[in-house]
Amino acid sequence: MKRPIRSLTLAYLVVTTAVASTVPRPARAASTADLDRDSGAALTKLYARQPVAKMLGQKARGILVFPTMVKAGFMFGGQIGEGALRKKGKVAGYYNSVAASYGFQAGVQKFGYALFFMSDTALDQLDATRGFEVGVGPSLVVVDEGIGRSITSNTITSDVYAFIFDQKGLMAGMGIQGSKITRINK
Repeated sequence: MKRPIRSLTLAYLVVTTAVASTVPRPARAASTADLDRDSGAALTKLYARQPVAKMLGQKARGILVFPTMVKAGFMFGGQIGEGALRKKGKVAGYYNSVAASYGFQAGVQKFGYALFFMSDTALDQLDATRGFEVGVGPSLVVVDEGIGRSITSNTITSDVYAFIFDQKGLMAGMGIQGSKITRINK
């Protein structure tokens, strides 16, 4: 009986140490110049790696880019990051993305993601509510390499396409997650 408790305690200490060592201190919000630069660079890198992202970008009404998200958890988890909404190549607003999760999970991960809003209706819904909830509202497709190969300019039927990129670290497990995106004033 003592052995499982020791194992859980050790696992908790390892994850806590990993989280503490990867979280930048002091925590500060990115400046508008940082978000402008980082969101543009992340989008350029995504276009180079995923040609379908570039094709979607040419047709999108707006692209919300979160260049750096940090996710950490042990049983309870969370993720946070800031991003910029780009319309016609220019920044049109700033947003934060926050998610909480519960379930069997452990680890720390850093990644970025971009949401391609393909219709004015989907883009309008981003600000129409008190926070855009991923998975609620417009239809969302997460694009991986397999799906990416099958998307053409004639098969774009969803309101929002999501690309996850630059994943670093390790986050394992399964759980229930809710994510919310809210406009912020910068």
